[in-house]
Amino acid sequence: MPVPKQTQTQPTKGDAAGKSGRKPWIKKTPEMVVMEQADKLRAEIAEAEEELKDKKKRLERFEQAKKLFEGT
Repeated sequence: MPVPKQTQTQPTKGDAAGKSGRKPWIKKTPEMVVMEQADKLRAEIAEAEEELKDKKKRLERFEQAKKLFEGT
């Protein structure tokens, strides 16, 4: 025999902010939006630089291995 589904009541607007622990929505100024985008780009650039460093190290190892093979 199938188990009947339990229905959940939807919280009202006043309950949602208080019980769920979510922060209230704050309208962002254009300055805040631009600053957030700049921070996001800085983080992406830092991540890309780390990735580039790792790839350069790998390439260096491959070039050393290539020299070993060419030397024999």
